Amino acid sequence: MASPFSSIDHVQLAMPAEGESRARGFYVELLGMSEIAKPPELAKRGGCWFSSGGVQIHLGVEPDFRPARKAHPALRCRDYDSLIARLRAANIEVIDDDNIPGVRRCHISDPFGNRIELIDG
Repeated sequence: MASPFSSIDHVQLAMPAEGESRARGFYVELLGMSEIAKPPELAKRGGCWFSSGGVQIHLGVEPDFRPARKAHPALRCRDYDSLIARLRAANIEVIDDDNIPGVRRCHISDPFGNRIELIDG
């Protein structure tokens, strides 16, 4: 049987209400992603969507918000060193992780405490 999936369309992360400007500051200004306009019916719910290359991250408002501290998207980075330098200059905590031999990676948190893994390559 052939594999039924070809790619991940997007990753959904939660955020608290009224967090859109903080999300834009992080995902657009720091990570360098572009904001995607949400369809009007979905825009009524709040939240925002971002993309970079074939990667999409959707942030949706969750009334009883709790950050995802274990579950996370892992993003492969074209210019890992520059991105890490930019994050550190903005006082974002970057936690290096060398538990996978031969893989340069780290973990950061978005402004809401959601874990994000960054991988060189």
